[in-house]
Amino acid sequence: MPEPAIPRRVLVAGTSGAGKTTLAARLGEILDVPHTELDGLFHGPSWTPRPTFLDDVRALVATDAWVTEWQYRAVRPLLLERVQLLVWLDLPVRLRMRQVVRRTLDRRRHRTVLWNGNIEPPLRTFCTDRDHIVRWAWRTRRTLDGLDERLAVQAPHVEVVRLRSHAEAERWLERAAARTGRPVPTSAPAVGVRPL
Repeated sequence: MPEPAIPRRVLVAGTSGAGKTTLAARLGEILDVPHTELDGLFHGPSWTPRPTFLDDVRALVATDAWVTEWQYRAVRPLLLERVQLLVWLDLPVRLRMRQVVRRTLDRRRHRTVLWNGNIEPPLRTFCTDRDHIVRWAWRTRRTLDGLDERLAVQAPHVEVVRLRSHAEAERWLERAAARTGRPVPTSAPAVGVRPL
């Protein structure tokens, strides 16, 4: 039996801090497919939602090849219509929380410019902002539980690959790279997004 075709439209799922954007960017390089960060399409200056978000996602999914993240409930149906493969980075909660805290502290300390000129807010907002990314990550840590079973019903055409550790993700990326003949990228992507 021949191997299935190499996917050209891919989603990477994971709760906040799982590393889905890094995995999506690396996978995009392996597949030679553009990676677009949904956060960059969603967040405008001063963390305000961009009014063109829905139209931008429609334009993205209408293209022949893309890799992006599985997030933003409002656009998930659009993403599911065209996706071929969903990679679920389902790491242990303790690891995800450690990663999101480390990432948030690093971004704040270095004043890393994120999407559309935004930077992480002052650390004190952890106590005052219910939606501070670390609090959000904790509150939503279980939202993807059972994702593979739900997608089997909602989108049976979508192949789901569930990865439960960094080591498992690396082995899977190596297999994907072997199929495409491209190297496995080792560096994390730069934060930001190219406009559509």
